[in-house]
Parts: sequence; structure tokens; C-alpha cells
Amino acid sequence: MQSEDANLKLKKAKTWAAGSPAVISSLKHVMSTAGPVRGTKALLDLNQTAGFDCPSCAWPDPDDHRAMTEFCENGAKSIASEATSFTVDPAFFEKYSVAELMEKSDYWHDQQGRLTHPMVLEEGATHYKPISWDDAFSLMAKELKSLNHPDEAIFYTSGRTSNEAAFIYQLFVRHFGTNNLPDCSNMCHESSGSALVPSVGIGKGTVTLDDMHHADVIISVGQNPGTNHPRMLGSLEECIENGGEVVAINPLKEAGLLGFAHPQRPKGMMNRATPLADQYLQVKMNGDMAIFRALAKCIVAEDKKTEGQVIDHQFIAEHTTGFESYLGAVEATSWEQILEDSGIEKSELERLASKIIAKDKKLITCWAMGVTQQKNAVDTIREIVNVHLLLGAIGRHGAGLCPVRGHSNVQGDRTMGIYEKLPEEQHLLLEKAFHFESPRKHGYDVVEAIEAMHKKEAKFFFAMGGNFLQAAPDTDFTAEALQNCDLTAHVVTKLNRSLLVTGKTGLILPCIGRTELDFTGNATAPQFITCENSMGIVHMSTGRLKPISDTLMSEPNIVAHLADKAVGNTEHVNWLELGANYDLIRDAIEASIPGFENFNERVRTPGGFYLQNDVKDRVWNTATKKANFHKSELSIFQQSKSDTLVLQTLRSHDQYNTTVYGLDDRYRGIGNERMIVFLNPEDMKERGIKPVQLVQITSHWDDGDRSLSGFKAIPYDMPRGAAAAYFPEANPLIPIGSTADISNTPTSKAIEVSIAPQA
Repeated sequence: MQSEDANLKLKKAKTWAAGSPAVISSLKHVMSTAGPVRGTKALLDLNQTAGFDCPSCAWPDPDDHRAMTEFCENGAKSIASEATSFTVDPAFFEKYSVAELMEKSDYWHDQQGRLTHPMVLEEGATHYKPISWDDAFSLMAKELKSLNHPDEAIFYTSGRTSNEAAFIYQLFVRHFGTNNLPDCSNMCHESSGSALVPSVGIGKGTVTLDDMHHADVIISVGQNPGTNHPRMLGSLEECIENGGEVVAINPLKEAGLLGFAHPQRPKGMMNRATPLADQYLQVKMNGDMAIFRALAKCIVAEDKKTEGQVIDHQFIAEHTTGFESYLGAVEATSWEQILEDSGIEKSELERLASKIIAKDKKLITCWAMGVTQQKNAVDTIREIVNVHLLLGAIGRHGAGLCPVRGHSNVQGDRTMGIYEKLPEEQHLLLEKAFHFESPRKHGYDVVEAIEAMHKKEAKFFFAMGGNFLQAAPDTDFTAEALQNCDLTAHVVTKLNRSLLVTGKTGLILPCIGRTELDFTGNATAPQFITCENSMGIVHMSTGRLKPISDTLMSEPNIVAHLADKAVGNTEHVNWLELGANYDLIRDAIEASIPGFENFNERVRTPGGFYLQNDVKDRVWNTATKKANFHKSELSIFQQSKSDTLVLQTLRSHDQYNTTVYGLDDRYRGIGNERMIVFLNPEDMKERGIKPVQLVQITSHWDDGDRSLSGFKAIPYDMPRGAAAAYFPEANPLIPIGSTADISNTPTSKAIEVSIAPQA
């Protein structure tokens, strides 16, 4: 793969995020790609009640007042990428062969512009060529009908997909006869749902923005909000201004957890930052569970000392089960093991415990991939829940659990039924509304789908958005899996590497973007879609820009046309009518998904509406009808060798998910390079590695070693024994079989590696 590297530029890592540099970076990206007119219009409509939802992260918008510039730097970069005036048309594919495009970088791919026409790569061909929409749908339908069983087809979903597209998509797939609906949640917050549903009865967060603003303590664990969801920083700042405290638990020192210069405030534009984390625990890789077990030990000890004044015994008696068993596990865990696993001094752990048991015990814990992409992720999240249950810090104002979702509608997709293990009650509701037999056999998640394609047990792969190859682990294995298919098809807006690693036949299906006007169905007014944000608010999103090409189709309409040809209409479902009128899709959602009563009317209310969250009312939809303590032995990632490091993959500041907007990582002081591995300076010295020296990274697994070269070693403030590199560049180091217990999420944050100077 070709590198954009000309000259690596290194600067000192930042100690605060945003400020005027964020504004300058935002404007630079937007003006250089979308232009002043198209770009400015897009920014002013972004996250407004009458505008469109940001295609980037899922952090919620304020319920009341919205600023004129209600977006962050990453949102602006996302808009710049989608609203670009550059195009990738048939002439582009005539110029570049697939082999030539494979040599280009992910950054180069994104810079080329928006896809304009459906394209096909025929078996044995070197170049994509144009295909009509009708022929593309006929080709896919023919392949689907030729399968021996519906389970030979896989239907992937990206978190960018709207509620309307996701609903009609899963309805089509289940009419076709399979639950093979893997989605990007399988690779990120599947661990959260796997832990939360049995514990508290819901797989989502239990707090609102107002709760965040009025918490006593917010613990941010395993996340980097400054890069991955920057608007969260405003909520952390407001919490601090209201007298709360923020605690960061993260191996690397990250600018967005240290300070925030609010770019919409005068002092922020002058780069005067509000300090954020009052306490920063640089935990050992995968030592998070030990920290929360330490908090539990401190809470139990203080409760004994104060004769029952710390633990919320009334809440536990009325609302929970499993307390005594969990208490035994806490008491059986030694401080020696906690200190060894966490790498944090006991005094610091006790200091954190003293914060969360003071005042009103209004504790919110936020977490992301640093927790979920670990082998013991589910147990770690259960331990977080246990601490909240001890304090009764759930189901009341200013307290609760906050898994911070990544992509803008990834939570909504799951609500709409994008799930390979759909609960029985949801199958029954679909059957009642649409009078068909919904398949019950569990489908493939992402890892299982890759394995099935690799074994040639699945032959058809359809992706609703995303960049599947680059998002998945074990890149070479995943590429082989996709190439084993008879047909692969991708609904996308931009060129990415997944379009270049195809089955025997490959299809590109370009769609209307979130920013663009959608007159599907000859509507007199633009159609709108809906999204669900990270806190369960469903709201409308209406594109405002002229589509980049007249040949684009909307996501719901693409699904409708495929369904029309592949399964046909039934007495109760007319696919083309649904695809042409999103109000009809919303009526179908109302008829089959609880919480969407009067959907079309309620969602037209500015700001949308909150879905019912029973945990807020202390109603527990678990098997016991109580919130459940879970007893687990303390665990941590175990290395097979004494001289290895534990590497995690992470994003640069110039990327979102697999989309690379630029080659800088401003907060970490990196310029013009992505082939980077961050290391503790002492670990570098011990291995004879000098700053910026080229190194080879070798990961060690039961099925053999995997090696990558060409990475530059950068000293960074992080614990001994830790390492970090960008994804997707480091994804080949993660085998397909290394996944979290229960959730089957790839363990991208726990990779045992040897790192040595490159020969």
C-alpha cells in the first residue's frame, strides 16, 4: 500500500482540545472540498432541528437551544467529506484499474470525491464499468434466488443507515428467510448490550444530557472524546461548571480528557481551556475491571465503617438480586491482585472512591471501545454496573450508565431490528403486522459472517454502508472471505477499499448522502429520514444540498427495489410503495416496534422525542424483573511471553471510523503520517528503539504470528508495557478468532506484540 508520507512532522502532544485550531481545521476541510457556498450551507444546517443529523458520532443535540454552529471539528470533516464537489464517475473507473486503486491509500480514496453511478466489476475484469440500476437489481436478485438456502446470503449494516432504511432492510431480509444481519455494533458496543441487558434490562444508556450536566462525578473509561465524539466535551465542561468532577481512566494521556477550549465561547476561541479530568488514572492495558473492583472494595469497607451509610441498602433490597454473592466476590479479591492488574496506586483508587461516595452519589460512568474490545469486556461492564447498583446510582437524576455510541444511528439500527439474534417478542410483532413467518434461527454476527464466507458457506454479501474490509479484524483473512463470494455489493457514497476486494462479481451502489435533498417518489417536498442518538432521542433529518449526481438513489429506495425483485410483494407489503414514501415506512415501524406510537406525528416535533427508557423509572426488564449483580472473578489479558507488549488500535484525530480525512493527529503531535506506533520511552530504550525509528510489529497468537513493518516508533506518555497504533493499518495483527467472551467482539484493544527495530 502506498504511503502519503513525505516528511513526518512531530510536535509536543497537546494538553487541551478544540479552541481556535479546531475552527481553523474545520473551515480548511470544508472550504477545500465542498467550497464556500455548498460548505457553508451544509454547516449551518448541521444538527439543526430543521436540518440534517451529523453523519459522524451519535452524541445528542441539546433539547432546548441549539447554537448556530451546533457541530464539532469531526462533524465538519464528515460534512466536508460528504458534501465535496469532487466526483468519482465512470471516466474515473475507466482511468484506474482495481489493481491501481488498491495501491492507493485510504486517505487518497476519500479525497477523490463522491460516487455518481452504479458500477459493476465483472468476473475476470480489471476495471469497473457502468451498469443500470435495473440491471444491478436484476443481477442481485438472480444471485439471491440461485442460493441453496437464504442463510448463504449476508446483509451487513453500517451505523450511518437511517431508521427508515434499516427497518425496510431487516423486513426484506427476514422475508427473504434469514437473520444474517451482522452490523457494526458487533465490532464495537456489542459487549455493552451483552452486559447491560441481563444486568438492567436494556442495552442502551440510562442517562440524558441533563443528567450529565448535573452529575457529581463523571467517570470516562476507555474512551477519547476529544477525537471520537468532541461535542461530549461541552457536557463535561458544563458538569464541572455546575460543581461536578470528571475522572479519566485511560492508558494514554489524551488532550480531550485534560482540557477543553470551547470554540463557541470567547475564552475558548482565545485558547483558554477549562481543565477537565480532576484525576487521571493511566491504567494498565485491560486493567479497568480491577479499578471498578477496587471501588467496590472501598465502598464496602466504608459502608462497614459508617454502619450502612454508604451502600444504598434500601435500593438493593427493593430493586436488585445477587448482592450477597457479589459481596463475597468483592471480599475474596485481594488488594495485591487489584494493584497488580490495574497498575494504579492504592491511594489513587481510594481517592476516586471517596469522590463517588460523597455528596448525593450522583455518578455517571461513560465508556467506549477501550472497554468493549477486550476479552473480558462483558465482565468489566458488569463490574461497572455493580458499582452503580451498590450506590443506587442508576434510575435517578444525575446518575446512570452511558455507553458512548460511535456512529450516528448505530443505536437506531438495532432498535429497528438490525440484529442477528432478534428477541422472540420482536419476531411476533413483525409477524402480526406483516403476516409472514419470520425466521427464528440465529444469524451470523460479523466474525461468524467472515468465517462463513471464508469457508464458502456464504456466497452473497451485501453491505448497507460502511467499509467492511477495513473495519473488520484480520484484514487478509477477511479479504479472502469476501473474494470467496459469488457477488459482493456495497451501498456507499465514497470510494473505499472494500469496493476493491470483491467476490467474483462486485457492485457499487451509490446513494444519496445525509446532507442531500431527497425527492424520492416524485415528492413535492423533500423526504426526511430519522435517527436515534446515543441517549434514545428519535429525531428527523432532512438533507439540504442538491445531490452530487442525478443518478443516485436513496438507501430505502435501493432496498425496496432489491426486495421487489428478490422476494416480490405480499398482500401486506408493497416494497416500491414503501421505498417511495418514507411516511409509509414509519407507519410500518409504528405497527411493529414498541415506543413508536404516532411516529409520523411525534417525530415532526422539533427535536423529536425520547424513547421509553424503563431504567429511568427503575423498572427492570430482566428475567428476574430486578437489576442483577453479577459475580465474576477478576481477570486481565494474559500475555504468553514475559518480554512482550500489549497493543491497542485507535483512531487519529483526522479520521472517523475507517474514513481518513487527513494525515495529521494534532492532539498527539503527529503530522503527515499514519504508520505510527506509540510506545513508553522506557520500553523503547529497553528494546534499543530510537524515536522515529522504523520497527517491525509481530503479534503472537495460538494460530501463529502476524507481522507488519514500516511503522515509526513514537515515544508517548503511557504505561510501561503498552503500545498503540492506528487502525485500520494495524488490523492485520488481530486474528479472526480473538474475540470477547459472550459478545464475540474482536479484541482490538488487547494484542500481544513484540516490537523490534526493522532490519
